[in-house]
Amino acid sequence: MRTVGLTGGIGSGKSTVAALLAREGIRVVDADQIARDIVAPGEPALRALAQAFGPEILLPDGSLDRPGLAARAFADERHTALLNSIMHPRIEEETQRRFAAAERDGEPVVVYDMPLLVDKGLHRGMDLTVVVDADPQVRVERLRGRGIPEEDARRRMAAQIDDATRRAAADVLIDNNGSLEELKAQVPPLVERLAGLGER
Repeated sequence: MRTVGLTGGIGSGKSTVAALLAREGIRVVDADQIARDIVAPGEPALRALAQAFGPEILLPDGSLDRPGLAARAFADERHTALLNSIMHPRIEEETQRRFAAAERDGEPVVVYDMPLLVDKGLHRGMDLTVVVDADPQVRVERLRGRGIPEEDARRRMAAQIDDATRRAAADVLIDNNGSLEELKAQVPPLVERLAGLGER
């Protein structure tokens, strides 16, 4: 089984590309979705977070109050490290479980949709790295369209690796400065390349 890393800065359109690939029948392992799944009500990670940060991070229905957790977890480095110690091993374990399931199912290629792929150096272990790229101002406008204030959008972008480093890691660079139709037009050649990768 071949592994393909898919990444891009926040607001780049990486998730849209992942959805288009999934629509073509390509198995996608979504790191953000895993991070959400492991803190669903009843999951061990949610219990561990409540023990570490207090039951106040739970909503009345037992689900995670994400802003409430963020306010506590990012208050200082010690609390951020505590959050990471709870989340990262569980995310890694579930990621590997999903990769193994894809391999058991005989998938020739699996795409790992991971925002911090290059930041964490994980692209080095992939057979192919796909980077979705868009200019910072384009990304800010998209994030504002999702209700994220410009200052917050720029802060989140600055917390990630710089665009030049991410682009330099790309085997395939997808330009998403244009329309959705222009983005979609770049997907069939990528699908073809992934099919060829899986046949090797």
